[in-house]
Amino acid sequence: MTNTGSSPDSPNRPGAPDQPADAGGVLGRWKNWLTPVVLSALVASGLSLLYMGNILTPQKHLNHMPIALVDSDAGPPLPGQSRPLGAEITEQVVAGSPPGEIDWRRLSRAEAQQQLSSGKVYGALVVPEDFSRTVAALATADAPARPVLQVLTNPGMGGLGSGIASQINQTAAHQASLTIGKQLSTAAPTETAKAFLADPVEVRTEVGHPIGERTGAGLGAFYYTLLLLLAGFMTANIVHAGLDVSMGFADAEIGPFHLREPTLRISRTQVLLAKMGMTAGASVVSASLVMLAATVVLDMDAPHAWQLWLYSYCAVTTVGLGVLAIIAAFGNVGQLVAMFVFIAFDLPASGATVPLSASPGFYRFLGVFEPMRQMVDAVRSILYFDAQAGAGLVRGWLMLPLGIVVALALGFGMTRYYDRRGMRFEPGHRS
Repeated sequence: MTNTGSSPDSPNRPGAPDQPADAGGVLGRWKNWLTPVVLSALVASGLSLLYMGNILTPQKHLNHMPIALVDSDAGPPLPGQSRPLGAEITEQVVAGSPPGEIDWRRLSRAEAQQQLSSGKVYGALVVPEDFSRTVAALATADAPARPVLQVLTNPGMGGLGSGIASQINQTAAHQASLTIGKQLSTAAPTETAKAFLADPVEVRTEVGHPIGERTGAGLGAFYYTLLLLLAGFMTANIVHAGLDVSMGFADAEIGPFHLREPTLRISRTQVLLAKMGMTAGASVVSASLVMLAATVVLDMDAPHAWQLWLYSYCAVTTVGLGVLAIIAAFGNVGQLVAMFVFIAFDLPASGATVPLSASPGFYRFLGVFEPMRQMVDAVRSILYFDAQAGAGLVRGWLMLPLGIVVALALGFGMTRYYDRRGMRFEPGHRS
């Protein structure tokens, strides 16, 4: 909201000499340049560092990325060995990873599948049941079948996250193949056999948890959540600007036309209450149209449509109330503050494009409380993981009432403080 009083420096202020101004005169004052140039520079550099700092080298920032490690090898052990090869391979894989980078979860095949299907791991490396028998047959059969190590991907966790996990698993599997090859090739009777046995294991990559075709290869959840975030942000700003005009706190200008409504005598608290109420109502339309465009017009896969709509509406409303609370607390600069809180900091800390387990520590810290992180997990759960509570849905729902409580406390706490100080919206009233 803008103060309707005239600035003492204004040449058209009542009682001041009528001094026509032109663009050259405005541009010629260095003070007019200071605020926009400094703020633009800070925003541009800040956004560049935030976004590019998270995407360039994710493999160098791995931090306990969860990957399933399955040893189903039933043996028997090779001659001279005390246990099946699967046990040796899995130990080598864990020992060969730098400490703290990968959270290797040693699971059964069924447990690994459950964690893939609930979005708890980015992929899996599987040693099949017949691995030791197949390796033993290499030295005896005339045309032996190659032993296989399975790399399972999880596209529902996002293309980059699943791809990083797949690359880690393929590297580990290839290293295991070379280790086994060293043991076998020394006893090979011919050079041809040695060449075959030097790298004997086939690494087979398969989809561990398939998702629908119309999902953007797992990126659909990110873009849908981004639309919810933008819908809440824009709805709040439109309501804020529209009610400021209708209550006489700001001028409406459309082309050459100018409108100024009579200014209402109303407290800041009542203004915020009206804006939040209108935002909650308008969010029904915003959220519904986002879902209509995505699922009906563009035919995005949405197996739990009603739950997706309900979460969409609640998420849009929560973001909108948060934006209004920040604007109420900080004034016009609150729009810039809200942009950083809900967009600039939110996107790189969401874990939707670059996993937080492959992000620098600063982004993992932001991901603890930034709303988009929780929203992405909830939307992924609804779209890709059968709306399972353990796939991030519970945390995504809990974020919404918490966000509303914070928005109400901040917004109404600050407006009541301003009202008690007599900072009202009145023509000529300086607050």
